[in-house]
Formats: sequence, C-alpha cells, structure tokens
Amino acid sequence: MSKCFSFTESKNWCYRSSFTKSGLRSTITDLKDGTVMHCWVPKTHNESEPKPNLLLIHGLGANALWQWADVIRHVTPYFNVYVPDLVFFGDSFTTRPERSESFQAECVMRVMEANSVRKLSLVGLSYGGFVGYSMAAQFKEAVERVVLCCAGVCMEEKDLSNGVFRVSDLEEAVRILVPQTPEKLKELMGYTLFRPHPFGFLPSCLLTDFIDAMCAEYAEEKRDLIRAIPKDRKLENLPKISQPTLIIWGDQDQIFPLELGHRLKTHLGDNAQLVVIKNVGHAFSVEKPKEFYKHLKSFLVDLQFPPSPTSPPPKDQNKKTS
Repeated sequence: MSKCFSFTESKNWCYRSSFTKSGLRSTITDLKDGTVMHCWVPKTHNESEPKPNLLLIHGLGANALWQWADVIRHVTPYFNVYVPDLVFFGDSFTTRPERSESFQAECVMRVMEANSVRKLSLVGLSYGGFVGYSMAAQFKEAVERVVLCCAGVCMEEKDLSNGVFRVSDLEEAVRILVPQTPEKLKELMGYTLFRPHPFGFLPSCLLTDFIDAMCAEYAEEKRDLIRAIPKDRKLENLPKISQPTLIIWGDQDQIFPLELGHRLKTHLGDNAQLVVIKNVGHAFSVEKPKEFYKHLKSFLVDLQFPPSPTSPPPKDQNKKTS
C-alpha cells in the first residue's frame, strides 16, 4: 500500500511557501548538454534601488530549501538572492559523467549567466563551500566576496589515512553521508551535531520518509560526488582565491575538523578571516543560527554597506576656525 502522507514533503511545501513569500520563484534552466538545473531566483528586480547579488550554495543531504530556509528572510532585504539545487539534488541532474566540484561550479555559473548575473558574492555550506571555492577560482571577475562554512577544501587525499578524520574509510564515510537506512541517518546526525537533536529521536518511519524524499534519488551519483572530493587532492594544487573570504567553523566539527579551517586560513593568508563558533558541530547553522547570521551580516552587509549618517556631525566640527 502506497503511503498517502509524507511529513518530509509537507515540510518541503512549507519551505517552498516561505521562499515564495520572501520574493523568490522556482526556475528550471536547461544547459543543453544533458544538464538541467533548478534554482530559486528573485521574482522581480527594483531598477530604481538595485541590490547586489548573493548566491547560496547548499551542502550534502537535503535540498536547498531545507538548508537555507532559516537564512532567506534575513538576506533578501539586502540582496538579490539565488539558491540553486546542485546537480543530483532537488530537481537538478545531468546525464554527463563529470562528478567534480569544478563541474558543479561551472553548472551553477551558467545558471547565473542565464539570469544575467555578472557579479555576485557567495556563501557555501560544507560541500557547497567546495563548489563556491571552485567558482571563486574559476570566475575571478564575477565572484566578489566568499563565505566558506565548514568546507574542508584544504583536505588532502593522504588525510584519510593519516587520522585527520573520525571516519578514515572513504566507503564507510560515503555510506554515512548518503544514508539509506534510519540507522545510518542517525549516525550522520551524531557526527553532524554537537548536542543531541530531536531529529535523532524520531521514529524510524519518519526517518525512512526523509530518506525516501531526500536521499534515495540519485544515491549512487551522490556517492560518486563524495568519492571525487579526495581523489588525488593535494594542498599544493589548490589555487589561492583572491576575493575577501570569511571562513566559519564549528569548534566541535566531526565531519571536517577545525584543523582544516586553520589550514585554509594559512593557505589564503591575510585575505581571509577565520571565525570559530563555540560548542557546535558541523551543522552550526542549525545549532546556532543567530550567531551564524550575525557573522554573515557583518561580512556581507555591514562591511560592504556601512550605514549612512542619520544625524548631523557634532557642532564643533562645523565651527569656523579663526
């Protein structure tokens, strides 16, 4: 008997509604090479008061709606916001064989170009940070500012055997990161969150419902995306991006340990700043969303668009000197 109700799909509908209320609309872009990309884009553009463009790139797991729902309403007042589903997530897919973050970056950039976006800042969560970093390296003129959230782009293939990660076996990591059973999903939550989360105490039927809706489709393709990350990866081959970069990390991250955040800061030098959020794991955007947004606003809004003076200068500055 087929199920007639899905909690996950109902939640998905709620998130779609919140994106729509925030001024976004759902679009499909056919890249004409076997790749189709879904992306949330602004419904309208106010030409009299133009806003800069902000690209939000999700990580592994659920689709973009679930990962950015709590951020959208905070950033749409300041930016034209674009939220794509990466290839093999949501309604995005390809028949091409490429599985690298470089290919993902190219696909996302082509969607931006299709929407006449020439300049943008970006925020990448975890795997989305790998894609965002690749975009910044490939499209230097288009990407202006970069926020990388718990994205282990400085990892090397040898880190797997050198004990850097809690799970050193790549295939076991793949089984956890693309969970197909309630047990694996709970294990993933254990690695992702610092504190116990109600998600882990949900009954198996609801966890299975989530897996069916978010993890089952293109499961092998998603596994290949993960396998492609460490393959032949060396720090010496990682380009240094030139854009101002904010690196945000949880101090208790068990997916990409904080060591990789410090490594990335060293790699980028003075061009980057590292912010460490205390007592959170990999999913700090879930555990401490207010602190996460505070750092986003400081870097993306306050530093770029300082408030204009709302009062006249002090009187002594207006006095004539004799």
